[in-house]
Amino acid sequence: MMKKLIFIAICLAMIAMTGCQQARRDGYQIALITMDSMDEHWLRLNAGAQERAIALREAGTMVWVDWGAPVIGKVDAAEQLRLIEDAITRRVDAIMLAPLHADALVPGIQRARTAGIPVILVDSGANTDVYNAFLFTDNAAAARLAASELARAIGGQGQVAIINAQAGAATTMLRENEFRSHMAANYPGVVIVGVQYSDGHAHIALNQATDFMTAFPNLVGFYACNEGSTVGTGMAIEQRGMAGQIHFVGFDWSESIRGLIERGVLNATMVQNPFRMGYDGVQSAFDIIQGRATDRSVDTGVTVVNIGNAHLVD
Repeated sequence: MMKKLIFIAICLAMIAMTGCQQARRDGYQIALITMDSMDEHWLRLNAGAQERAIALREAGTMVWVDWGAPVIGKVDAAEQLRLIEDAITRRVDAIMLAPLHADALVPGIQRARTAGIPVILVDSGANTDVYNAFLFTDNAAAARLAASELARAIGGQGQVAIINAQAGAATTMLRENEFRSHMAANYPGVVIVGVQYSDGHAHIALNQATDFMTAFPNLVGFYACNEGSTVGTGMAIEQRGMAGQIHFVGFDWSESIRGLIERGVLNATMVQNPFRMGYDGVQSAFDIIQGRATDRSVDTGVTVVNIGNAHLVD
C-alpha cells in the first residue's frame, strides 16, 4: 500500500512541479519544500501530503500541494530560499518547509510570514519562532534510544564512529549531539573516535565509514544519522565482511535499510513517520488558512526497528 501511495505521490509531484510554471489553479495552494526529492523519507512525506490534499478535494475543498526541492539535494540552502521566494511570488496560501539549515532558511521564513503566508515546518526546525506550526520527530529522544541500542550491542565499551548527514541541519545535529551526550553520561567506556558528514549521500558515507575502519582497526560500532548515511555505512561494513563484528545503529527507513537488517548488518534503526508529517502538515496548513486553532508543536513519533519487528514496517 505504501509503495502505491509513493508512486502516486511521485506522479503528482511531477505534475505539480510542471504546474508551477502554469496559471494558478482554483482553490488553496500549498508549497511543500523538502531537502531533496530522492530519499524515501521525502517521498513518504510527500505521499502523506498528497493523500490529505486528495481527501480534502474529495470532500469538496480544492487543496493542491506543489512539491519542490533542491536538485542537488541536502546542501543547497540558496535553492530552498529561491523556492520560498517563488512561493511568495505565486502567493501560495501556505508553505510547508523542511529547512536543510537551521540559520540559512530564517530570512525566507521571515519574508513569507511578512507576506502573510503561514509557514509549517516539517521534519527539521529553524532558529526562529515566527513559524505557525512544527511537525517533527523527537530527535533528542530518538538519539538517546540509538545510543542505548548501540551501547548494549557492544557491551558498553569500545570505539565507535558517527556518520552524520548535514553539518548545519538542526535535525541531524541534534541526533549527533544528543547521542554524544547520552553516551558520555551513561556509558563512559564508549569512546567516540570521530564524526564525518556525508550530506546524506550513501556513496560518500560508504567511503567515510571505510576510512574509519581502516584508521581504527579496533572499531566496534557505527551510528548513522539519516537514510543515506545509514545505507552507505551498512554497505561499507558489508563490503569489509564485518557484519556482526562491527555493530551498527542507524536512522530512517527504506527497502535498502530493511535489507541491511535482514542480512544482519544493521542492529537497529530509528524509524520516523514522514507520511504522518506530510498528512498532518497539510491538515495543519488548511486549518491555519481557515483561521482554526491548531497545535503549534506535534511529535509524530519514532519506532526502534530491528530484526524482530522489521517485517511489520511497510
